[in-house]
Amino acid sequence: MLKTYLKQIAETSKRGDAREESYYPVLKDLFEEYCSSIGKKKSHVTVLPKKTEAGNPDFRIWDGKQHITGYIEAKDPSVENLDRIEDTEQLKRYLHTFPNLILTNFLEFRLYRNGQMTDKVLIGRPVILNKLKITPSVEKEAELLQLFEKFFSFSIPKVYNAKTLAIELAKRTRFLKDEVISQELREEEETGKGFIQGFYAAFKEYLISSLTEDEFSDLYAQTITYGLFAARTRSENGFNRKLAYDNIPQTIGILRDVFQFVSLGSLPQQMEWIIDDISEILSVTDINKILHEYFHEGKGKDPIIHFYETFLTEYDPKTRQMRGVYYTPEPVVSYIVRSLHIILKEQFDKPNGFADKNVTVLDPAAGTLTFLAETAKLAVMSLFPSMEREAERTLLKTIS
Repeated sequence: MLKTYLKQIAETSKRGDAREESYYPVLKDLFEEYCSSIGKKKSHVTVLPKKTEAGNPDFRIWDGKQHITGYIEAKDPSVENLDRIEDTEQLKRYLHTFPNLILTNFLEFRLYRNGQMTDKVLIGRPVILNKLKITPSVEKEAELLQLFEKFFSFSIPKVYNAKTLAIELAKRTRFLKDEVISQELREEEETGKGFIQGFYAAFKEYLISSLTEDEFSDLYAQTITYGLFAARTRSENGFNRKLAYDNIPQTIGILRDVFQFVSLGSLPQQMEWIIDDISEILSVTDINKILHEYFHEGKGKDPIIHFYETFLTEYDPKTRQMRGVYYTPEPVVSYIVRSLHIILKEQFDKPNGFADKNVTVLDPAAGTLTFLAETAKLAVMSLFPSMEREAERTLLKTIS
């Protein structure tokens, strides 16, 4: 298998006009043959068309069961020193985002787990290929097969707590924003084609007229990740990107519009890969345990809302501070809102409290909108006296 592989690498090199991507089919064949030899015939090797140095790694391996095995980043065989590649910002981003990654120049293979190199194998001498222009002899076959075995044995560990989930989602969302959506926007601007520009225009028209491209990339990336999270909490029998749309509530129109494209549309492959990766993290998460913990920690009846604070702390703490996304326990929110409701009626001559047409509620640091939601609920209740009397009895009991 390796003799054939090195022979094909040498033949490609001899053509004289070979570029990095000229070697991709040879490497793809090697991995497919290896998968077949170990009984993983359903494994799928996908090559990402080379566009720019940004975006995703060059190869993605699926295990044939809708789970991602890992990624491969390839460099031209003329790049003999992979130490230099390790120091690039591109590879640092990959190592931070993808927990199972191979870096190769088609002769040397380096395996990284959670950003740390665990194995390094050189199967052929670069000088023989690049200078003598002949096929290198196979070296360290057993070590390479051991490296491949480690790579293919990887599976994403199950996530059991909110903090760990927030960290994993945050680093992939940053990658989606910086390396994928921003790049796709630029490319669509140049070609005048694509769906992302359409969403950008719609967000500007219907949500925030002053939205910049960078702000949109951030907003869109967060919307996708948190939409996947919300869909996962409603999913009972398996979860992936394509199943997400069916689990988005009918009442959230804009989110369904986004996921009609994400789940059912023809995504740019760069986006598809990283969104699949986010979906994979969520699919192995014990989501019920996390939501159960949130509820029993007193974080309210809708822990999905309050997880956003945990997520934003990891994703972008500055934005969290700017938007006022800080958790306030629901009993505290209820007490403050009901107290103001009574004050409005008794001291400001507003018999309907928050429901009075001359009362405006402003929350300058709204966060997850818990205060405004409670205010709106109480305003509705004030129009039905029996409901309000029961609420006031609850408030008095709380005070006493």
